[in-house]
Amino acid sequence: MADLIRQVLAERLQKGLRDPRMGFVTITDVAVTGDLQHASVFYTVLGDDTERAETHKALSAATGMLRSEVGRNITARLTPSLEFIPDGIPENAGAIDDLLREAKQRDEETERLAAGALYAGDKDPYKVPKESPEDGPSAQ
Repeated sequence: MADLIRQVLAERLQKGLRDPRMGFVTITDVAVTGDLQHASVFYTVLGDDTERAETHKALSAATGMLRSEVGRNITARLTPSLEFIPDGIPENAGAIDDLLREAKQRDEETERLAAGALYAGDKDPYKVPKESPEDGPSAQ
């Protein structure tokens, strides 16, 4: 049911809404409750924060029309209510990219420091007993 709702909404949004606030929207996922009474629609918007906010307002204003469209195209007794939720995928991806870039810089710094490093102690830190003349091979 969630896939069908996602497909219906994506096709309707591809045709466009008559709202100038609407940006370029991608429906990323739909989660439907077990009783099919409510559908949470996750979406992303291409653009800056202002375009995201305006698109959210446009989707909120068009919720009734989009719910009617879903009702006409699914074969369920009840049409679920729709809730549009901005998906955090772009922000999460940006945060992960920043963390990976920082890790790479730290790795490069560590490699640079290790290239000229010397041992803090002996090259062979393990204690080896010294042989005395009495302990030699002839003493056995």
